[in-house]
Amino acid sequence: MDDTTVNSTEQTTGTAAGGRRNEKVGQVVSTKMQKTIVVEIEMRKAHPKYKRVMKSNKKFYAHDEQNSARVGDMVRIRETRPLSKLKRWTLEEIIRRSALSSLEEKPVAAEVAAK
Repeated sequence: MDDTTVNSTEQTTGTAAGGRRNEKVGQVVSTKMQKTIVVEIEMRKAHPKYKRVMKSNKKFYAHDEQNSARVGDMVRIRETRPLSKLKRWTLEEIIRRSALSSLEEKPVAAEVAAK
């Protein structure tokens, strides 16, 4: 009973936004471009014959308007219209911040204060 209520709310929000868009959750691998991040998605799939779970990775280019995501962050991206040759996704939300990004910020702030 709870699953049907969740699905109905998701469908209504999706149709109000102009159709249901595909969403993926992955880890930010690169932020070296302006307003663009590279997100790596890990997919697990059972082998058709041997039934062993295989891991495969795929990278997606996503639009990050505020340059808020950092390397190592866990993010949700949503499918959108083509924005460039490779970008077909936008950053929806940052699910979990990386511990690496907070460690990188502190030494940079210390260097600026030293100068």
